[in-house]
Amino acid sequence: MSIFTGKRIVLGISGGIAAYKAADLARQLGKAGADVHCVLTEAAVHFVTPVTFQALTGNPAWLDAWDARQSRNMAHIDLTRGADLLLVAPATADVMAKFAHGLADDLLTTLVLARECPLAVCPAMNRQMWENPATQRNLAQLRADGAAVFGPAAGEQACGEVGMGRMLEPHEIVDEVRAFFAPKRLAGRKVLITAGPTFEPIDPVRGITNISSGKMGFALARSCADAGADVTLVAGPVAQPTPRGVRRIDVQTALQMREAVLANVLATDVFIGVAAVADYRPATAADHKMKKTGGEGLTIELVQNPDILAEVAALPNPPFCVGFAAESQNLDTYAAAKRAKKRVPLLVANLVQDGMGGDTNCVVLFDDAGRHPVPAGAKDEVAQAIVAHMAGMLRPD
Repeated sequence: MSIFTGKRIVLGISGGIAAYKAADLARQLGKAGADVHCVLTEAAVHFVTPVTFQALTGNPAWLDAWDARQSRNMAHIDLTRGADLLLVAPATADVMAKFAHGLADDLLTTLVLARECPLAVCPAMNRQMWENPATQRNLAQLRADGAAVFGPAAGEQACGEVGMGRMLEPHEIVDEVRAFFAPKRLAGRKVLITAGPTFEPIDPVRGITNISSGKMGFALARSCADAGADVTLVAGPVAQPTPRGVRRIDVQTALQMREAVLANVLATDVFIGVAAVADYRPATAADHKMKKTGGEGLTIELVQNPDILAEVAALPNPPFCVGFAAESQNLDTYAAAKRAKKRVPLLVANLVQDGMGGDTNCVVLFDDAGRHPVPAGAKDEVAQAIVAHMAGMLRPD
């Protein structure tokens, strides 16, 4: 189940050019499972229309504090009753100033004063406006009043200048909201994760690797960060974006991954070995591309790579270790044997055909209490279930 399922979000749209992004944001929040209700300022209507948001969310869009569609004509009171978040994106310099000083001259600003839910703002403005001392004072006041602030980012702006003040992209805001809603089960913990395949070179253009996409490891890094952990991710050669708040170390080979892990593991509370590390590597790699010679075959001597998970688990004072096992058959037998051999408290196992390289997964968790199947789902959802189980083992009730 998505963390957004059952969440009611009131999305406020104020009058900046970034308002066009709010339409995609509303769509993405709804697609993730949230019930989205949109409120536009009069200035926002110069850029986008209420009809757009009504079509995207399936709910009426609101503009006028005196709209008679709301029972008792009290939209400013009733819209946030039962809401989980009032999210304002874009939040212009003008609307942030009104929020900070308690002004209430339209529906959105009145909602902010009358709300019974948390407030989050996504600043969007020209860099000079962002840097202005008045804006920074207003920002500090909003934070002091308990508002969450998502962004802004640096980049090219509509005015043609480059600098801070650009609103986060919709998917980045969705990530921020996901983290906002996530229980902080791992607050104060340091987590080290490996993800993706390794690539063991045969020559400058060829190598031994596998079909791991890194998606499960990156989903776990994201879920751990959302749960409040300080996360370091050691990633093999993958094309995955770095999750918000995660420190990333890119490597190619198993030996490089081992070196990065050992350099960071002593300060770690939890080690999660998700990476599909190649079991073997060529004893020597050719300096130049190897050429075919007639019809003869090619013999490559292979040597075994180090077992990073087993090495970490065998440290004198090891972190809490979580292993992964991808099998093609006999899942329970092989997974239980691997957990015992590597002496890890938690092992996550799946059949290769259920998860490797794809967007979904179906896993079983093995610990001292037995086997715990996790419902099949998107890897982000499976990762959240793994983190919840792991957190329970770290802090048992």
